[in-house]
Amino acid sequence: MKKFLKIALVFFFTLSFQGLTFAQCSMCRASVENNVSNGDTSIGAGLNNGILYLFVMPYLMAMIIGFFWWKSAKKKKAKLAV
Repeated sequence: MKKFLKIALVFFFTLSFQGLTFAQCSMCRASVENNVSNGDTSIGAGLNNGILYLFVMPYLMAMIIGFFWWKSAKKKKAKLAV
């Protein structure tokens, strides 16, 4: 249980600092730069949020699946011990 908590804590801190990285692909960056030069800055913020959303979802799904797998393995182990 302690190992799981440590992993979850590292995962949480890793994701909490992802908001600072605002990485973009070159095509998206060019599109945002053109819009910013024309005075529209709202698309850049939305694009960054979309990138972060797409980045987090696979890891979140893997974490949820792993949690339920761990929970079912724990139940099986408890049944075998009795």
